[in-house]
Amino acid sequence: MRIVFMGSPQFAVPSLEQLVINKFDIVSVYTQPDRPAGRGRGLAVSPVKAAALKWGIPVIQPETVNSAEALVELAALKPDVIVVCAYGQLLPQVLLDIPPRQCLNVHFSLLPRHRGASPVAAAILAGDDFTGVSVQQVRHKLDTGPVLAAACIPIMPADNTGSLTEKLSIVGAHLLQEALTGWLRGEIKPLPQDESRANYVGLVKKEDGEIDWHLSAEEIWRRVRAYNPWPGAYTYWKGKQLKINGAAVLVGGYSKEAGRVIALQEQGSVGVNTGDGILVLLNMQYAGKKAMPAAEFIRGQRDFIGSKLPS
Repeated sequence: MRIVFMGSPQFAVPSLEQLVINKFDIVSVYTQPDRPAGRGRGLAVSPVKAAALKWGIPVIQPETVNSAEALVELAALKPDVIVVCAYGQLLPQVLLDIPPRQCLNVHFSLLPRHRGASPVAAAILAGDDFTGVSVQQVRHKLDTGPVLAAACIPIMPADNTGSLTEKLSIVGAHLLQEALTGWLRGEIKPLPQDESRANYVGLVKKEDGEIDWHLSAEEIWRRVRAYNPWPGAYTYWKGKQLKINGAAVLVGGYSKEAGRVIALQEQGSVGVNTGDGILVLLNMQYAGKKAMPAAEFIRGQRDFIGSKLPS
């Protein structure tokens, strides 16, 4: 069976490499074009492109797969099935009609919950106890296709979007192998999604990371985790952006005057009053500076205690 793989970010690499290691016939990899990055603005390749080149797989990088030229090129590859994992472009129906064994997508949620662009962050923001990976048939309407297989993992209190995505990428790679094998052998009957349980989540935006101290400590704690590593949960102090990389909720903590920074009983620890409860700060970072434990930060910024953070 001839397979085309479409993906771009690091968390798609395990799925690609799982197929390669297990001797699936990957005839080409599609990924996003090289983009300027860093201070020097040199062209950076996607992690999936780097992995494909390492394995000697041809790479194709159209600006858009919607163009007539790109569609002709893809059809000429004669793929039996197309596997998608965070490619970064919406696929037109004419493309979905090319492979006779359809297009399969690796999605990092338990569909139909958290359809859309930011499912891992959404699961943390919602306070879900579990999330997972779904391998589904691609339909023109985003993330609505029948599910071939799903796997579930717990969301731990220490998980942020970065760590949870890494876990899901490994689970997803193994699930993809099993689902694709069963699908190509005709052993899997796809399960339609229950539309009554569906919800959609959009792209996380940079401004989403700004902390509103009138929210509860629980809600802010979830945001600290959901927006790590990007865009980061942040506030401002002395006119500079201050990221909160790690935090905890003070159980039973009484709070007043949301945004007021307070010293806590434990030596060197610091908290912030919220709309409900106290958020304990564990790790902080001025924009452009290194991250550091909160205790180290306040040793160098003694007037931080007692200050009022904006909301």
